[in-house]
Amino acid sequence: MGKIINDMRAVRERDPACRSNFEVIFLYSGFHALVSYRLSHFFYKHKRYFIARLISQLTRFFTGIEIHPGARLGSGIFIDHGSGVVIGETTEMGDNCTIYQGVTLGGTGKDTGKRHPTLGNNVLVGSGAKILGPFRVGDHAKIAAGAVVLSEVPDYATAVGVPARVVRVGCEPLMRKGAAEDMDQIHVADPVALELYKLSRKIEEMQEKLDLLEQAEEQG
Repeated sequence: MGKIINDMRAVRERDPACRSNFEVIFLYSGFHALVSYRLSHFFYKHKRYFIARLISQLTRFFTGIEIHPGARLGSGIFIDHGSGVVIGETTEMGDNCTIYQGVTLGGTGKDTGKRHPTLGNNVLVGSGAKILGPFRVGDHAKIAAGAVVLSEVPDYATAVGVPARVVRVGCEPLMRKGAAEDMDQIHVADPVALELYKLSRKIEEMQEKLDLLEQAEEQG
């Protein structure tokens, strides 16, 4: 029950459109999916696999969110909108994580045993992002919208692009305490794009200087 209360609190804190606990209980599909998951996980732990999967599949039908009952999720999870979210069987997720719509926490299809990712605490995963494989995404990490993450992401880092590139965005003392305080999933610096832009500007400046030299020689 404590985890469910924390999940409800997470919605109130991170969704500015939410006005009351009443709305969370009756109107938020992400919250409904988490409550159903916690029930199905109880049966899964007690080896009642059929009823656990039945609850999971019924929840997917009604919410569009599929959380395997074998996954291990912490408390204070916020699934925003949630349509198309898929969380695999061996996924592990820490506390206070935020998941947007269209996210997949899945496997690569070639692994056995631990096949799905492990997310630390206060992780934000943007819309449409895919995290595929049995590696760790560190505490306070941010996965930008549309990123495809295929390798480990350190603590306090951001992953951008397809395939995702890891960017250090600051050292630990300078970061905010949790993903709830920084919900921006779009305005994320892409270091490769920035360097290409700088290189392009440098080439343009050099070309302008060459043009001026050519004009000077023609006039001289």
